[in-house]
Amino acid sequence: MIRVLITGGTIDKQYNPLNGELIFSQTNVVEMLQQSRQTVKTTLDVLMLKDSLEMNDDDRSVITQACIHASESQIIITHGTDTMVESAKAIAAEIHSDKTIVLLGAMVPYQFKNSDALFNLGSALTAVQILSPGVYIAMNSQVFDYREVAKNRSIGEFVHLKS
Repeated sequence: MIRVLITGGTIDKQYNPLNGELIFSQTNVVEMLQQSRQTVKTTLDVLMLKDSLEMNDDDRSVITQACIHASESQIIITHGTDTMVESAKAIAAEIHSDKTIVLLGAMVPYQFKNSDALFNLGSALTAVQILSPGVYIAMNSQVFDYREVAKNRSIGEFVHLKS
């Protein structure tokens, strides 16, 4: 069983036709799992629906505690891309167990054409099953160790940090 923790981010944003803004009303992850035809048993917990730029240390604590208290050893976290690395660092600082945790997000909302959301979710579902325990980020068809990745805002991709 894989625990999926939902925290918001672009992956869950929806277009509000009344004012043209991107908003949160509900998670898209249930629909994404159905559309992907995945067969792995999952349990979903909506922790929050928040833009990652609005996340603070209390929010990261909620996410970390959810990881600690999850009975599953395989955990996926949907997250906004702007502060995903910061949250991964906070989780890794507190998790000292045999859990494999993979964070993912999207550069384009799931409900928009040409979104990367479904692909990133599929990548995370696969990665969490085969990786050794630790904290990872699955974005742009790659899986990164949280200590070796950064979001490159100028190209809109996650990239390996140069050693």
